[in-house]
Amino acid sequence: MPALDADYFRRPSLDVARDLLGCVLVHEHPEDGRLAGRIVETEAYTEDDRAMHGWRATFGEDGRVMPVGRAADLFAAPGTSYVYRVYRTNWLLNVVTEPEGRAGAVLIRGVEPLEGEHAMTERRPAARRRRDLTNGPGKLTQAFDIAKASCHGLDLTSGPLHFEDGPSPPSVAASARIGLSKGVDRPWRFFEGGNPFVSPGVPSDLRVARKTRRQ
Repeated sequence: MPALDADYFRRPSLDVARDLLGCVLVHEHPEDGRLAGRIVETEAYTEDDRAMHGWRATFGEDGRVMPVGRAADLFAAPGTSYVYRVYRTNWLLNVVTEPEGRAGAVLIRGVEPLEGEHAMTERRPAARRRRDLTNGPGKLTQAFDIAKASCHGLDLTSGPLHFEDGPSPPSVAASARIGLSKGVDRPWRFFEGGNPFVSPGVPSDLRVARKTRRQ
């Protein structure tokens, strides 16, 4: 099946994040062959969003993020990979979205393995259950062998790492995003309801509310 093209990603981040559910993440691995998983969870980020990775970049007179420094890669062509690390251990895979001149991205948070599961299992020795292979953004990049050195800045509309179309899930739900301290009120996390490969994290608005009650 052909890869999703640049026009697919040259759209608002929220539309892309929602529509990627059911599509397939593919890594044609040089050693392990085809690794594939159906996307079951995403998050959207935009340039006017305080939770966006490049929020602390230089700002222009109109208040928009400028394509310089750390945020520059978020202004890349739609369909470009944006890979960064959190907690010093986990790589996260994002795909750049929005028309040229605007910053935006969609984080791939969870996938359901379809092909190459044996290789994924070998890369994820800590996974005690099948769902633990790829039910989180750092887990899936480890399972798919995705890291910044080899996968950042790639054209995801062609090449070994790409997305393929797939049927929409039967049930789509939305919530606040996970692990954030800013932009916690935006319901920009989309996931397939009831799928075991959705990450187990608590949405940020609920986490903040619980912390506030305890205080």
